[in-house]
Amino acid sequence: MSTPTMTEEVKSRLLDPTEHFPELAKLSAAVHNAIQKGPVPQSTISLIQLRAGQIVGSTYHAIRVGTAMRKAGESEERLTALATWHNAPYFTDAERVALELLEAVLLPNPSGERVSDELFARASAHYDEQALWTLTMAIGHFCLFIPVALIGKPIPGRPIGKNYSK
Repeated sequence: MSTPTMTEEVKSRLLDPTEHFPELAKLSAAVHNAIQKGPVPQSTISLIQLRAGQIVGSTYHAIRVGTAMRKAGESEERLTALATWHNAPYFTDAERVALELLEAVLLPNPSGERVSDELFARASAHYDEQALWTLTMAIGHFCLFIPVALIGKPIPGRPIGKNYSK
């Protein structure tokens, strides 16, 4: 079986959602700007976005976020090691707790609540209240677009706004 080329066979399932919900662009931009102006480093935000894309199996998100991280100067070692961050030596303690919060939100915990008091306490040791809200909003903002990518299936590697078939 041959691999489809970007120009020939890969198509999105749905058109750009802002054609039906124009308010979505303004909402997303407002949340994005708040996150960018927050106290959490953009590299940490990008790590949780890329890890979220990996967890949910979104090629679109993995390519989009990974490409942006490379352009921002992120190392290949950190990008590659993100899938195994638990035992990889490339991440700070603050990044690790942010990744742990993300995984607590996205992955089930059969033995208790997802974000335990102990995890929250560890996160609070690295992040103040504004930073914790910034992480929370960054995870929520990204999670808004997970179904868009998995159901609508935008075309990986295309610029935002041009990643839907017409």
